[in-house]
Amino acid sequence: MTKDLTKGSPMKLIIGFSAPLLFGFLFQQFYNLVDTLIVGRFLGVNALAAVGATGSVNFLIIGFCMGICNGFAIPLAQKFGAGDFKGLRAFMMNAIYLSIAFAIVTTILTVTFCMQILKLMLTPDNIIEGAYQYIVVIFLGIPVTYLYNLISGIIRSMGDSKTPVVFLVISSVLNIILDIIFIRVFQMGVAGAAWATVLSQLVSGIGCVSYSIRKFEVLHANTEERRINTSYMKTLCGMGVPMGLQYSITAIGSVILQTSVNTLGSNAVASMTAGSRIAMFFCCPFDALGSTMATYGGQNVGAKKVERLSSGLKACSILGILYALFAFAVMFFAGRTLAGFFVEGAAADVMDDAYLMLVINSAFYIPLAFVNIVRFLIQGMGYSKFAVFAGVCEMAARTAVGFLLVPTFGFPAACAASPIAWLLADIFLFPAYFHVLKKTKLMLKV
Repeated sequence: MTKDLTKGSPMKLIIGFSAPLLFGFLFQQFYNLVDTLIVGRFLGVNALAAVGATGSVNFLIIGFCMGICNGFAIPLAQKFGAGDFKGLRAFMMNAIYLSIAFAIVTTILTVTFCMQILKLMLTPDNIIEGAYQYIVVIFLGIPVTYLYNLISGIIRSMGDSKTPVVFLVISSVLNIILDIIFIRVFQMGVAGAAWATVLSQLVSGIGCVSYSIRKFEVLHANTEERRINTSYMKTLCGMGVPMGLQYSITAIGSVILQTSVNTLGSNAVASMTAGSRIAMFFCCPFDALGSTMATYGGQNVGAKKVERLSSGLKACSILGILYALFAFAVMFFAGRTLAGFFVEGAAADVMDDAYLMLVINSAFYIPLAFVNIVRFLIQGMGYSKFAVFAGVCEMAARTAVGFLLVPTFGFPAACAASPIAWLLADIFLFPAYFHVLKKTKLMLKV
């Protein structure tokens, strides 16, 4: 069930490992797409805007949780690559302990200050109550987010990218059913969509736990390996916290940008929501390639096969560029039709703005591909702190656009924020990669 990424053709390994991951990310986004589609069609534009107004703060908090879990998986991948299964199990147990602590603290803080956050973001009065009803449920489900992402990260660290996807497929079907039941039958409004997402992810998380216990004997820890190890916890936090902060720092810029978009009115928020949901779906291949490179980098550094890092980067970059060109063509010719699925019957300016956002963003998907591929490779090599600076670059770009350009140029400026952020991040990431590559070679003496 595991896969060794330290032997064989990098291109074939990357394709084979990233394909199941891609399906997993697609089904994760399918959750969001279904929520948005049902909310927009059954509850109206204001409800759609309410869900969309929470997007950046959702990314801020949930992204931190996911980053933590992804970072925790890196030492496990390195131990697997080195063949140290005892160390793998000890790191796994300490990652579980830390995840429980992070989940409890994060849930309490976010649920407590949820409404205050929305007010600080200048969420329009006509949608703030709906936004609160949606995001507070998502925050209550933070422990579920940790459950699924930690266990799936552990499984992926051993080279198995298929198992988590199976449970996501099952839960995606459940999500659709619960969406319809909660919104159409029980009339729960936008909160129903949030509960559907949380409960569906809970199913996938429990499924991953049950399967891994039964199928992966290498993960069965003994009493000694279950002990709290402060040294291991320090290493895990050194990997996980920077990755979590990377997501959050990036999201801070998105929150500021979202605040600026909120001042343009609920129609602008609805346009950004529809465009963002479609874009997130089409960006799944970049996420899959990035996650692949994190595991690839971790295993090969653990096996001291540093020479394979650059060949893997080249192969992954070719795949990313080819897909970026394809995605732009789809957005350019079919973007307006895709937006219509979410805002059917809305004002013409909502449709036009959603399409504008899709075209502008997709024109810069090649820089986005490099952001994911290079950043996650650096993280997989064990240099999470370097990757944080890429997040700082993205935050700075989105913040500058939100404060300086959106008030003057309106919605088109908001559409350009992400492309500017990606370009700025790439300017930092490429020199950073060559620096950490040299540093790794010296450290491993290869």
